[in-house]
Amino acid sequence: MKEEIENLITSALNTLGISETKFIVEHPADLKMGDYSTNVGIKTGKAKEILSYLEAQLPSGVEKVEIAGPGFINFFLSRDFFTRSLEMISENKNFGKGEHAKGLKVFVEHTQPNPFKEFHIGHLMNNALGEAIARIIRWNGAELKTASYHGDIGLHTAKAVWGIMRGMEYPYVAGSQAYEGDERAKKEIQEINKKIYDKSDPEINKIYESGKRESLEKFTMIYHSVGSEFDFTFFESEAGEVGRRIVAEHIGDVFEESEGAIVYRGEKMGLHTRVFLNSDGLPTYEAKELGLAKIKKDKFLFDLSITITASEQDAFFTVVEATIGEVFPELKGKLKHLSHGMLRLPSGKMSSRTGDVITAETLIEEVKKKTKGNEAVALGAIKYMILRQSIGSDIIFDLDKSVSTEGDSGVYLQYAYARASSIVEKAKGGLTQESNSSTHDIERLLYRFPEIVERAGREYAPNVITTYLTELASSFNNFYAQEEILGNKCRLLITKSFKVVMGNGLKILGIPAPERM
Repeated sequence: MKEEIENLITSALNTLGISETKFIVEHPADLKMGDYSTNVGIKTGKAKEILSYLEAQLPSGVEKVEIAGPGFINFFLSRDFFTRSLEMISENKNFGKGEHAKGLKVFVEHTQPNPFKEFHIGHLMNNALGEAIARIIRWNGAELKTASYHGDIGLHTAKAVWGIMRGMEYPYVAGSQAYEGDERAKKEIQEINKKIYDKSDPEINKIYESGKRESLEKFTMIYHSVGSEFDFTFFESEAGEVGRRIVAEHIGDVFEESEGAIVYRGEKMGLHTRVFLNSDGLPTYEAKELGLAKIKKDKFLFDLSITITASEQDAFFTVVEATIGEVFPELKGKLKHLSHGMLRLPSGKMSSRTGDVITAETLIEEVKKKTKGNEAVALGAIKYMILRQSIGSDIIFDLDKSVSTEGDSGVYLQYAYARASSIVEKAKGGLTQESNSSTHDIERLLYRFPEIVERAGREYAPNVITTYLTELASSFNNFYAQEEILGNKCRLLITKSFKVVMGNGLKILGIPAPERM
């Protein structure tokens, strides 16, 4: 309908001889102001002339148009439009499935926990965002693959292995502290790091492989509990070797030697210099990212590769993406880094080096205590708090607010869905044929779902869907409080449609949708 209205306005401008004007068509914030509104009257100063044309050419589904305020033109959809809309939505034949990304091949990489370290609440935040963004893109028609990328090699693994070899209770923390405060321990850890890379020490290999396997098994359990699956799992150990070879092949044209290391001079691109091979010839994170880009394109020749990390890596990705574009010109413009803020409890920022880490499991268990042990509700509460804000925002996680049933929470959405499910289950026979003569506010929201998901996909913004679902749940609860639903065919149709839209929305966000609560 939005596209039809936009085309009608363009036709009006052409017919009236009004010069080409940029205008917008959007939903008014106040439902009383109609279903769509345009600023074309303000932009042109010809609101009355345009209105006259529109009134004579009203498309099917539009009941009337009005001028409001300084020249806004508001469109009110018809009762027939909403009746047809409800009939379509209630059938749930892929309602809301978009096509704006159809034909695109998209890679989404997210979560990225490192073996030998804890899966903390930062990883949980990244997972919730990454899973939602992947589902939004897939819902909009793209062929999509997901991946998690594990840092299974590097100094952090050497620090952990050093701690394990000495029987430390928290190996990585002990190794990190020793590395920073004990010169002898630092040299020992550096030597372990080299041996992990070249696999030259059987004892170290055994400790390393065992620790890596245990970490990955734990990560898999967490993924299962939060409803996340990956098509591919990549490792820095494999990406590092690929990256090292690529760097070596491009010394002189993309990279150069500097004080025994191999660097990329980013200044030529208005950026800064970064090291890709250190003085020991080992690949840095930058070289590993370069290798990962090749591995990804070999596995799945993408049109767009999205990597989701914390915002503290913005500068890193700016340089690395420029470098990848020089090495692989066919990937230039096809890499996108989405950065998110930090998730904190009121106690402040975490540090895995000092052991001041809040694990994902700890947070889930704490929220479960507030939800009488219901893990589905707890996960809904956590994910909602993460997805309700724009992706770049920091979040202070409020435990009590996350489980509130008063609105603006995952629990609120789940309760509304469960209530609708209960009504639909109870409604069997005995329905009147009464039709709606007026339009309920909730009907004015339900049909918007496809537009909402498309916008969320274009903007990589799960919070657009979260905000919409919260408004929709509030509208349904008001509808439920004011209307007798059971026995009335039309009101039941609204309830069924609400269940479809809310269920689809929760599914896209990765929030469980329990039928009973």
